[in-house]
Amino acid sequence: MHLAYPAVLAVLLFCVGLYGVLARRNAILVLMSVELMLNAVNLNLVAFDVWLRDKLHSGQALTLFVIAIAAAEIGIGLAIVLAVYRNRGTSAVDDLRDTAEHPDDPDDDDDGDDGDGTDAAALDEPGSDPDEASQKPQTSQQSQKAEATA
Repeated sequence: MHLAYPAVLAVLLFCVGLYGVLARRNAILVLMSVELMLNAVNLNLVAFDVWLRDKLHSGQALTLFVIAIAAAEIGIGLAIVLAVYRNRGTSAVDDLRDTAEHPDDPDDDDDGDDGDGTDAAALDEPGSDPDEASQKPQTSQQSQKAEATA
């Protein structure tokens, strides 16, 4: 048997798996695509082991280890996907930027704050002091809290 046949099949499997990883949004389909890529590698390992006529059959032995690690990976991956689905209600990869991030996180809003406590809009005003600009929102928030409790 020629080496080209399994090599071409492995390349096709790997390309389909790579497309699945890059284009799919469902986490389960991404895991299945990773498995396709690993199976393409396994096919190459066995094909080259047969082609080289290795006495120790190291390609086939390495393939068994890859299969065992892939089984563990898919088990842990599915457990994580199920846990995320139960918490978030979706398994779409695009919606899962960070497990600790929440949609009502105040760090996500783009209010012109450049991170140093000063408001960029307040700095554009003539005669404004950056220290006063950072204290103005705090005093208004404190007064709102005081009015709410009264």
